[in-house]
Amino acid sequence: MSLRPNDQKAPVSLFWLQSGGCGGCSQSALGAENPDLMTSMEAANIDVLWHPSFSQASGREVVSLMEELSNGSKPLDILCLEGSVMSGPNGTGRFHMMPGTGKPMMAWIRQLAEKARYVVAVGSCAAYGGITAAGENPGDAVGLAYEGRKPGGLLGGDFRSAAGLPVINISGCPIHPGWLCETLYQIADGSYDAEDLDEWTRPLSYTMHLVHHGCARNEFYEYKASAERLCDQGCMMENLGCKGTQARADCNIRAWNGSGSCLDGNYPCINCTAPEFEEPGHDFLETPKVAGIPIGLPTDMPKAWFVALASLSKAATPVRLKHNATADRLSVPPSDKRKPRS
Repeated sequence: MSLRPNDQKAPVSLFWLQSGGCGGCSQSALGAENPDLMTSMEAANIDVLWHPSFSQASGREVVSLMEELSNGSKPLDILCLEGSVMSGPNGTGRFHMMPGTGKPMMAWIRQLAEKARYVVAVGSCAAYGGITAAGENPGDAVGLAYEGRKPGGLLGGDFRSAAGLPVINISGCPIHPGWLCETLYQIADGSYDAEDLDEWTRPLSYTMHLVHHGCARNEFYEYKASAERLCDQGCMMENLGCKGTQARADCNIRAWNGSGSCLDGNYPCINCTAPEFEEPGHDFLETPKVAGIPIGLPTDMPKAWFVALASLSKAATPVRLKHNATADRLSVPPSDKRKPRS
């Protein structure tokens, strides 16, 4: 059963598959607000042909729909894949078979991608392999057009959909519902093109920003007043592995669940929108340093400048910030020196 909007125009058809992943991006998408996810799809004139969690159809009914889409007898505008492509063992894809078809899921993904006008990777697993590809990657998990930072994956780095675009990588672990909705809006409007994508073919609508933008801890960052424990209020870049000054996303501008972000929850940014974020080479809560200087410096900032500015900032840190940075709550308020003392 299709979720069909009431609209006089021909609806934009969308088919959603889940492969090697946790389903967290679908769960996050359900958190869309003002409007909710289903209202968003209806407003954009998007006909959700099928989603494994939201749709009623199952079994042979879904397989028949996939056959119609893959042979071209039914048009497909948008193919969304959530989760990585499980290509093991030895490139056969038989670690993940599509029930009732005798075919690996990766074969269905490839066939549908060849027919779709737009191919959208929903989440970092579908885009680059993500968490599913971490460690020794026993399932040979890959993204649609990338394997980590290397072009390739299932479809290859040169893949272009029927609309002439590469795979649109809405990366994140999980995605913000707004990233998904506004990308689908623009696709449905027919106004999406290559200029809307960054160098990793992620939507610039959210990767134009850094997670650092809008962070509630920015004053601590400016003075290099650093947290030492997760419960501390200071900046988490120097000691706790925060990559907010490098990560491309608008997490602290566009609130999650209507209220906050990872940093607001006292956890450092792990740069989950980037390829290979799952393999940083160190603990997520560790900031690698050389001679006391963090290796992962802010995006586009020369090292010498950072060292000079950091030294000046620390020398000028107000006592209030020094105290609050290593406290589990803000206890010393700002003061107005112009107020005469009684």
